[in-house]
Amino acid sequence: MPTVFVLTGPNLNLLGVREPEIYGRTTLSDIEDRCRARAAALGLGIDFRQTNHEGQLVDWIQEARTAAGIVLNAGALTHTSVAILDALGAAGVPVIEVHLSNIFRREAFRHHSYVSSVAAGVICGLGAHGYELALEAIAQLLAAAANKEER
Repeated sequence: MPTVFVLTGPNLNLLGVREPEIYGRTTLSDIEDRCRARAAALGLGIDFRQTNHEGQLVDWIQEARTAAGIVLNAGALTHTSVAILDALGAAGVPVIEVHLSNIFRREAFRHHSYVSSVAAGVICGLGAHGYELALEAIAQLLAAAANKEER
């Protein structure tokens, strides 16, 4: 069963209590449960992780080079981290960028994403459901790659 890394960055451990008017009341544990259920239905395994540390996130992205893909919500590091951009570029697996809020309806500094330039797709503004959609996108990308190899 192909494994997808679902990686979340700084402050996402506070989901459900941090600015619920922006991020909702769904906890990170709730999101993990929803991802596990959706991944199982898609025939995928997941490795779900959260960190508040940029270097740890870079290490996990490097580790994910052996995975089928990455679903990434890098939090605020999305807008600041060239190190994450470089790690994703070297990973060589499909990446779907996820944001709970619509970053384009927020502060101007959030409109730029270093992750987007290497992501196969970006999902933002759909809350926790965005993670499930990202897993569906990874499954479709994997199926398309398998079909291409069969030809």
